[in-house]
Amino acid sequence: MKIAVSGSIATDHLMQFPGRFADQLIADQLHKVSLSFLVDELVVRRGGVAANIAFGMAQLGLRPVLLGAVGADFADYRSWLERHGVDCDSVHVSEVAHTARFVCTTDLDMCQIASFYAGAMSEARNVELAPVAARVGGLDLVLVSANDPAAMIRHSEESRERGYAFAADPSQQLARMDGADVIKLIEGAEFLLTNDYEKSLLESKTGLTGDQVLDRVKIRVTTLGKDGVEITGRDLERIHVPIAREVEAHDPTGVGDGFRAGFFAGLSWGLGLERSAQIGSLLATLVLETVGTQEYEVRADVFVKRLAESYGDAVAEDVRPHLGA
Repeated sequence: MKIAVSGSIATDHLMQFPGRFADQLIADQLHKVSLSFLVDELVVRRGGVAANIAFGMAQLGLRPVLLGAVGADFADYRSWLERHGVDCDSVHVSEVAHTARFVCTTDLDMCQIASFYAGAMSEARNVELAPVAARVGGLDLVLVSANDPAAMIRHSEESRERGYAFAADPSQQLARMDGADVIKLIEGAEFLLTNDYEKSLLESKTGLTGDQVLDRVKIRVTTLGKDGVEITGRDLERIHVPIAREVEAHDPTGVGDGFRAGFFAGLSWGLGLERSAQIGSLLATLVLETVGTQEYEVRADVFVKRLAESYGDAVAEDVRPHLGA
């Protein structure tokens, strides 16, 4: 199954301040605040929704095609992704902008001061799907994840026009899009993915009921945090999958991306919705147990064992042949 994953590609620059921001702020002087914090630590993490999802798919043996826009500073990140099995040949490289960047400083109270630079991400609207399909011999699925909003709408519209099955995954960009644009994004989608809050926000913005949303998409996948995931659809009996057992939680960043990677990997292997959601839930747990969104490793023997512990031996045996391949 040939899957293109479109969306954001970014790096996270995370710093720790060994004090409290509140101690440095003077209430009646905030209108002219000018501060510099000497930090103890700087960690640079690879991130971006599309890159995280593609990395997870590659960990499970797929070769996803990554689509997005980056700067010339993407070279090291590209090497990392390609070493781990991600096809980066269709990533657009900007001539003028840097790769999107999130810069965040956290203090002892877990308060944060952060900035997000979109940079080259705004050029993702220039990425066309047809040349990608021609290069790889067709596309079985296009995952339209959080990105420049104009790019998201373009990719869903082109998918409809050219007959590519697509999944709409608006994520945090729901906050920036109006109801009309959200409808343009999801209309005709094979899958619509949101978390529980985003589900309500989408319905509020579009003015659609849950049933009316299902008149526009085939299958709706809603992640519920600690309560697992729910799958609904036209003429489909509701499916609920609980979360996988965790060893020790460290960092929730990128957990949803891990779920999506595992879910679509399972579908690419020809497994059903429930099995695919179980794979996604376990991959999400691996992300949760790791600091960083691309710092985990899927080992087939361990993955199968943990599937059995969470969902039973039958699930593990269904998945084992695909991991072995």
